[in-house]
Amino acid sequence: MNFNNIKNVAVLCGGDGREREVSLRSGEAVCKALNEAGFNAQTLDLHSMDEIDRVKDFDAAFIAMHGDWGEGGQLQAELDKLGIHYTGSRPEASALAMDKWKALELFKQSGIQAPESLLMPVSYDGIIEQLGHDVVVKPCGGGSTVGVTIIKDLTPEKLSQAVKLAQTSYLSDVMVERYIPGRELTCAVWEHEGKTEALPVIEIVPHAGFYDYKNKYTAGATEYITPAKIDEAIRVQVSEMAVKAHKVLGCRAYSRSDFRLDPDNKVYILEVNTAPGMTATSLVPKAARAIGVELPEFVTHILRCE
Repeated sequence: MNFNNIKNVAVLCGGDGREREVSLRSGEAVCKALNEAGFNAQTLDLHSMDEIDRVKDFDAAFIAMHGDWGEGGQLQAELDKLGIHYTGSRPEASALAMDKWKALELFKQSGIQAPESLLMPVSYDGIIEQLGHDVVVKPCGGGSTVGVTIIKDLTPEKLSQAVKLAQTSYLSDVMVERYIPGRELTCAVWEHEGKTEALPVIEIVPHAGFYDYKNKYTAGATEYITPAKIDEAIRVQVSEMAVKAHKVLGCRAYSRSDFRLDPDNKVYILEVNTAPGMTATSLVPKAARAIGVELPEFVTHILRCE
């Protein structure tokens, strides 16, 4: 495909899931940036997969969908059937990254350190024995920390409530992870000039609580230290882990990996996002800007990736 011939771009956003509003904001930001870069971009608010034929009138699609069918491979598979060029990862990598349990198991097999985890159902005693009293309960699917509960001093009642929240947030399996105390880091990567390169590592410091949906998308609720104030050896390790995770999953164009850095300076990967947020508070645009790449240039590059 001659990417120089791309003019009319559909920015796919919205969806019918819990991350709909964030996706719409990402779509607006991407659309504005593409238009500034000289494209004729238009947001398409897809409410279901039945509306996918609307993309046929465009040269390419920029995926700004988060969670559910928009990020988990179904949308990508339909675009492949239509022969429409689109941004980000292919269906298989998208589906694998969306399933946090499968992705973490693959990371561990590949030598990427990840928290110990269990797939529900498992007994309360089994969780205590293998993971301890401080855990994280989350749906295997979805994103934006929707349905996630951090539990200190686990009890059967707390576990039951957390599992119910995770189950009602997304129609997916539920997993339990050992809670990793420490600092929250994230690292985006992009495929640039034939190489997969890490962008600057960012430290995420919520002013209250943990980095949940509210703290992610409320302006001023969280401080983003870019680049993160960490030892060079830790920066290199996080960057290398992000690049390796991107490759292990088979991602394309760009992705963003989230990490915990514990008090002993051990780094644990938590998950990989194949269609990361592009809102005003989102992390990938901040990381790109830190190396002098503004959003119009960044989205243009992502759009033209093979």
